[in-house]
Amino acid sequence: MARPASSIDTQGVNSIRGFSWRWAAASALCVVLLASTVPAHAHQPVQLTSADSTPASGPLLVDGSVSFAVYASVRKGQTRGFRVGLTAKDRITVQLLIPDTAPANKLSTAQLPSITVVDPAGKKTTMKITERTPFFEPYTGTSYLYLSRLAEPARAGIYQVTVKGNSARNIPVVVGVGYREVPGEVRD
Repeated sequence: MARPASSIDTQGVNSIRGFSWRWAAASALCVVLLASTVPAHAHQPVQLTSADSTPASGPLLVDGSVSFAVYASVRKGQTRGFRVGLTAKDRITVQLLIPDTAPANKLSTAQLPSITVVDPAGKKTTMKITERTPFFEPYTGTSYLYLSRLAEPARAGIYQVTVKGNSARNIPVVVGVGYREVPGEVRD
């Protein structure tokens, strides 16, 4: 039997209101959760200056398993340094990147910045430039080139990392350190 035109379907209205309320609550929860998450590949930034010319004068990344992006600019005759703390259960991971823009991406291998890593026992490793692999960093919208990567089991203690300039031009570099996307501590 058909309902008279003047009758109101309160059952349907309540279910629509209930749906709207649940949808709004779920949407709000999603926004809060998305806003509070850390991106899976967002390295914490650390800026090196001319005052950080050696590892001893540079910052200490207390837990080197935490992801950091260490930024510096160097030219021939200049160095920048920092230290990285690791435990025996960790891995030392270091990547050298430059912006994929001129003049940096036009330099010969001999003109590119280099990195030396000294482990807690004094073993010195100069990272060889073996690639120019493109990498787009979506959060800053910057295109980079990977030049060199180091990944091996760590020795417990403090590693010393030195970036050396080899070009007459000032070349920006990024040194990626670590692999865990959690908050980390940097000390002077």
